[in-house]
Amino acid sequence: MIKTSRRSKHRWRPKTGWGVPAAWLTLCVVWSSTWLAIKVGLRDLPPISYAGIRFLIAIVVLLGVSLGRVRLLPKRTSDYAVLAFTGVLMFAVNYGLLFWGELHVSSGLAAVLQATIPIFGMLSAHLLLPDEPLRLQKLVGALLALGGVAMICERLLGFNGLMAFWGGLGIVFGAAGAAFSNVLLKARGMQLAPAMIAAWQMIFGTAPLLVTGFIVEGNPLSFHWSGLSIFCLLYLAVIGSALTFLLLYWLLPRMTVARLQAISLITPPGAVGLGWAIGGEKFSLWSLVGACFVLAGVWMIFRKINVTEPVIQEG
Repeated sequence: MIKTSRRSKHRWRPKTGWGVPAAWLTLCVVWSSTWLAIKVGLRDLPPISYAGIRFLIAIVVLLGVSLGRVRLLPKRTSDYAVLAFTGVLMFAVNYGLLFWGELHVSSGLAAVLQATIPIFGMLSAHLLLPDEPLRLQKLVGALLALGGVAMICERLLGFNGLMAFWGGLGIVFGAAGAAFSNVLLKARGMQLAPAMIAAWQMIFGTAPLLVTGFIVEGNPLSFHWSGLSIFCLLYLAVIGSALTFLLLYWLLPRMTVARLQAISLITPPGAVGLGWAIGGEKFSLWSLVGACFVLAGVWMIFRKINVTEPVIQEG
């Protein structure tokens, strides 16, 4: 019996060991590509409706995947309130401001500004999750990585007028909302399949986007639906939304918030790399130095912390 138990444990470990980093790396790669897809799609589609239709398609995909396989409804009535609040923060506020902001700033700058998510996430986790205190090492690592991201995208950091300033500020505000949404959801400990957590959040967050888009931007049937814009929309909806949020909420109970949201420090260099490979952008030695700062910062966030390391206390 003892030998069987040891073999059983040995067979289980590879799945656990490879599943988490594989899902994490997939999120990094896909979310690195979404910035370019958003920017290209905005050539033909207005931002609010573009975001709303993206998640409407993603909802259909998630429901199709989940129907008959998992429970569709939350167990507690109060869960709906949490899903509604976090859904509005994550999708209506965060993505609405992100799509609108990319009208006025470059995709690289948008990626840099969204990279503030880990800092907001660590602050929120410090307040709401007792087992995730804000330690000095993680804070320094996040600031160091953000500095590196800024160095990589230094050619994209010019604000061109007042609208660019408001666009950038809006993206940062949305990032703060997304970070708080993730922490609140983890603190809740909801007993619901990841696909349905994402679907319910999208339902509550997409409704305001669609209504606002229809009022401000008009009937979607009148939009310029080019082949490229349709491709970007489907890529963002199926791969960049349905797949990635399945992975995100699968990882949420398996990783700390700080480590999970460190993805936001990886995706900006990835987005810039795609700009170089596809858009013909050129990068200097200064950008390579910035990449080293990013890797060093992420390493600090991921490195195991000694119990004697100081914890940042509330004032």
